[in-house]
Amino acid sequence: MMALGAGGASAEEAHDWQLGFQPAASVVREHIDFLHNTILLPIITVISLFVLGLLLWVMIRYNAKRNPVPSKISHNTVLEIAWTLVPILILVVIAIPSFKLLYFMDKAEHADMTLKVTGHQWYWSYEYPDQNGVAFDSNMIPEEEQIKQHKKRLLDVDFPVVLPVNTTVRILVIGSDVIHSWFMPSFGVQEYAVIGRTNESWVKIDREGTFYGQCNQICGVNHPFMPIEVKAVSADKFKTWSACAKAASSDKARADCYAPLETAEDTDKDAARLAANAPAAGVLK
Repeated sequence: MMALGAGGASAEEAHDWQLGFQPAASVVREHIDFLHNTILLPIITVISLFVLGLLLWVMIRYNAKRNPVPSKISHNTVLEIAWTLVPILILVVIAIPSFKLLYFMDKAEHADMTLKVTGHQWYWSYEYPDQNGVAFDSNMIPEEEQIKQHKKRLLDVDFPVVLPVNTTVRILVIGSDVIHSWFMPSFGVQEYAVIGRTNESWVKIDREGTFYGQCNQICGVNHPFMPIEVKAVSADKFKTWSACAKAASSDKARADCYAPLETAEDTDKDAARLAANAPAAGVLK
C-alpha cells in the first residue's frame, strides 16, 4: 500500500515512515476513504478491543490457580445465539455501503472522454480515442538515467498520461500478454488488464498535480518496472498538450509537449533531487 503523500500540486507518492492512504484526488477515492475511515476502522477497533478484553478477562478470571476444578458447562443457548447474530448484523452494516460503493465505482454513466490502457510485458500503452490519434507507449526511465535526470526511482516514465481535472474520464483497460493491473492509489482505481477482455473504470480528478501508480499484479520478471505516471492539468493545458502530441512525429517531439506542463514547484523539487543524488551519480561514473 502506498503511503500518505504531500498535498497541493505536488507529486503523490509513497514517503518514508508514513502510514495510511495517499491523499484522495478523486470523488471515488473520497468514497473509499469514507468507507474505510468512518465505517470499517471504528468497527475493527471495537471488535479488536472487545476480543482483547475478553482474552485478558478469561486469562485472569479462569486461570488454573483460581479454578482448580474447571466448570463443566458446555452449552449456553443465549450466548450461542448472540455470537451468531451479532457477526451477521456487523456484516450487514458493512455490506450495504460496500455494495453501494462497488456500483458507484463500476463505470461512468456520462463520460466526457475516454482513455484506453493496454498492459504489456513490461510497459503500458495509452490511446485517447476522443483526441483523433493520440497514442503512445510509456516505459519506465532506466535507473541509471533516473539518477542523471534527477527523476524518481521506479516511478517516473518517459511519456506520462495527461488528463484534465474536473472531467469524467472513462478508463478502458486491456492486456496483450499476461494479466496486469492498472493501479492508481490517489484515484481509487485498480483495474485488471486481461487478454480478450476490456475492463472499465473511471476517474474525475479534482486537483492538478503529478500522481504515481504501479502494476500491482505479478506479471513476470520485470513486474516492478512498469510504473504509471499521470499528470493532471487544467482543461486548457490538456488541449494544448493533446494538439501537440497529435502533431508529434517523433519521440523527441512528443517529449517536448510535456515542457509546458512542468510547474515551478516541479522544477524546484527536481533541483533538490539532483543535489541529493549527486553522490550516487558520482559512484556510477
